[in-house]
Amino acid sequence: MLASIAELESQALQLPPEERVRLADRLLTSLSDDASVDEAWAAEIARRLAELDSGAVELVPYAEAMARARAAIK
Repeated sequence: MLASIAELESQALQLPPEERVRLADRLLTSLSDDASVDEAWAAEIARRLAELDSGAVELVPYAEAMARARAAIK
């Protein structure tokens, strides 16, 4: 018998952060096999890396980024 969504979620939340990211990526990737989506993400990643390399943008620590995101949705 398959585990319930709640059981799967509980187990997934016990994983280390890096493993949760890997799981989330695999789940999201499984939703679409459209190559154009992968190409668009690759272009976006390249654009963002170029901005970092040029100094046009700076990295924000994870905790600060999460605090900003939480504040924005309240």
